[in-house]
Amino acid sequence: MMETPTKKAARTAKWATTMTKWLVTRTKSRTDWQLVEFPGPGGAESRGIVDMLAIRKDHRSPPSGLKRGDLFEIVLVQIKGGTARSPSRDDLLRLRKVARHYHAKEIVLASWKKGSQPTLYALSKRLPADCKPSDAWKEVAPEVVFG
Repeated sequence: MMETPTKKAARTAKWATTMTKWLVTRTKSRTDWQLVEFPGPGGAESRGIVDMLAIRKDHRSPPSGLKRGDLFEIVLVQIKGGTARSPSRDDLLRLRKVARHYHAKEIVLASWKKGSQPTLYALSKRLPADCKPSDAWKEVAPEVVFG
């Protein structure tokens, strides 16, 4: 029996998320990242631009009036699996607004294809007006973001 395109896309998205979680958790870091997914009804994709949030306590010296561990490091993760379209320019601008709102340290795109581990891309700090969305991402090693 042949799988419907919708079911195949949902299965691919689930595997892309699973493989991204595996990549983040296997990356050695001083403090473990906690991963928060945002599943929709029945485990399908939910609304919104952020697919997963990676968060951990920040143990560096904090500003005056706070103690170590009071603050957090946050990474916003957009996940694409299989042949899913890359984020549009509008998506990039929305991701930027969310990152600014929560003071995220990084915006990451995790791209996964069956048979390989995910590839991570960090969103460039500046987006020139004539920049194509595909040129806004730079491949990054997991250790750079999650190390």
